[in-house]
Amino acid sequence: MENFTYFNPTVLHFGRNILSSLGSVMKEYGRNVLFVYGRNSVKTTGLYGRIMKILQDADLNVVEYGGIKPNPIISDVDAAARIGRSHKADMILAVGGGSVIDSAKIISITIPVEHPAWDFYTYQAKPKTAIPLISVLTLAATGSEMNPFAVLQNNETGIKSGYRSDLVFPRHSFLDPELTITVPRDYTAFGIADLIAHSMEAWFGAGDTTLIDRFIVAIIHEAMEFGPRLLKNLHDYDLRARIMFAATQALNCLTLQGKVSGDWGVHSIGHCLSYLYDVPHGASLTIVYPAWLRYFKDQIPDRIALLGSALFEKSLTPDDSIKHIEDFFRTIDCPVRLSELSIPGDLHQHIYETMVINKVNGANIKIKERDYSDLIDLFL
Repeated sequence: MENFTYFNPTVLHFGRNILSSLGSVMKEYGRNVLFVYGRNSVKTTGLYGRIMKILQDADLNVVEYGGIKPNPIISDVDAAARIGRSHKADMILAVGGGSVIDSAKIISITIPVEHPAWDFYTYQAKPKTAIPLISVLTLAATGSEMNPFAVLQNNETGIKSGYRSDLVFPRHSFLDPELTITVPRDYTAFGIADLIAHSMEAWFGAGDTTLIDRFIVAIIHEAMEFGPRLLKNLHDYDLRARIMFAATQALNCLTLQGKVSGDWGVHSIGHCLSYLYDVPHGASLTIVYPAWLRYFKDQIPDRIALLGSALFEKSLTPDDSIKHIEDFFRTIDCPVRLSELSIPGDLHQHIYETMVINKVNGANIKIKERDYSDLIDLFL
């Protein structure tokens, strides 16, 4: 087991009606709020009105930046940061899923500076401070509500990349499972797939820590047991709560303790699909994971077989483990080949070029440029 320091400063508020304390929490940080949200759902569900009333009742001064995209872009971050800087924002309120919270994280470190946000991603600049961030989660998937990571894409450079800084942990995150009840079935399934993929990235990371492995298996078991039941009853609060909590635990750094790292090679490839074709993040992972497992089967056969045997509670070979995992993704109606999305054009070449630009690799299982073409063939 590796040495580690576990740090997670986010205060998590979980359960029914927890928004009742949002206003009082926000007042602790000042009066000027930059309110960041996504496209239409926050308004069509009525949540926008509820949030605005809470802010008004707390006597907070609010400016807004709406329209954050499901695959968020750096230009929105720069535009929102300019508004927040002009408003002298004391805090940021992010209401939405991972794309909104990821964007708000980078906005929080961009408001205090004058340079573009992408300078952080290219390591031309290092953040020294951040505007406090408070999140209200509406989609159980990414775990962004309780971690220091943010993934954004730059449409000018063709790169979609992750960034980590302890400064961008949300100070408080509010998770009311009722706020996810309006999430449609397909995006609910993609969220379930996302939390499983996050857990698997930790499983295939470098380092040996048996207790963390047991945590990982338990989180995936939670998703496999309650995910299919939720997809049959989208309005079940208890099932929503179980998946929401599992998604947070899958990527709040718990599953990385005692390890050198997670792997993240599948995410690296999946980001290319999302960048090129606007594939939902969770769907990109169910497309890539079976291909990645097959490609590296001979390199990590014992690790694959151990995962499959633990998840399905019977002795499985690496091949059977991969098939069972792929079959589960199918049972929750997630794609396992890119061809299932009926995207026109010369996909292979475009994906290959984007993987080269993004320098696709894994932290533990190394992916060389010579591997790209064969990997693509396995998931097309």
